[in-house]
Amino acid sequence: MKTRNSNTKELIFIGVLALLLAAGDLFAFPASLFVNITFSDIDPIYFTLMINQWLLIGLGLVAVHFLCPNLHLGLGKDGLKGGMKKYALSGGILFVVSLVAFALGLIGNYNYTPTAWKILIEGFIYYISVAFIEELYVRGLLLNFLERLLKNKRNATLIAIIVSSLIFSLGHIPGMIGQGALTVVCRLIWTAMLGIFLGVAYKKTNNLWIPIILHTVIDFCGVPFCFTSAMAYPAISVVVIAIAYVFVGGCSIYDFAKKKEVLK
Repeated sequence: MKTRNSNTKELIFIGVLALLLAAGDLFAFPASLFVNITFSDIDPIYFTLMINQWLLIGLGLVAVHFLCPNLHLGLGKDGLKGGMKKYALSGGILFVVSLVAFALGLIGNYNYTPTAWKILIEGFIYYISVAFIEELYVRGLLLNFLERLLKNKRNATLIAIIVSSLIFSLGHIPGMIGQGALTVVCRLIWTAMLGIFLGVAYKKTNNLWIPIILHTVIDFCGVPFCFTSAMAYPAISVVVIAIAYVFVGGCSIYDFAKKKEVLK
């Protein structure tokens, strides 16, 4: 009985922690209260977001260590080599397709010459912290929370991957406000499919570094936006990207359902 109560308490901690980290990331809290850094031509919000994300990452990892001792996030070496060997190509393809789609879709809108600092911070470094914090609370916490919650159901892990991916997708809605219907639909589709791809990679390897690395590299596709003041996503770009992600996401589900072994 004591063990059961302990497991229930830990499950609650995992769910609450995932919610708190997601909320903190969404509202840039607490860094938005005290961070206001201006440097070169970099939008100050990026510094606020990055500092906030690393604060949340640190607090989240400490909380997991003390409150969720039985939760294995997978921040070690096990499964890393095999996972990268299996998923690097798919992640690379998604990155290239997305980068080319944005680069070509923005032709005619390149009206800004950024400094090297802007490209480095907004195009690369920022996405490292984005990938780490999102993978921590979506795959590391939410996915594991759902898997435990559904442990007595058939295909619990696959269901948890899909549900967490849908939540991951819906969590991007605040960033889509003001965009056209086509863009919103396509972005919801591709973020859900990306979530499935990353979720399968995580559960196949039990290593959280795999989705963190893949997520980071794929997000580098946003570099072309450093060269434009345009805020809208090109219609042709979002359609092409959505199609590519649906294909990879579908293949990931098939692969997960077909083979149950964990990569080493």
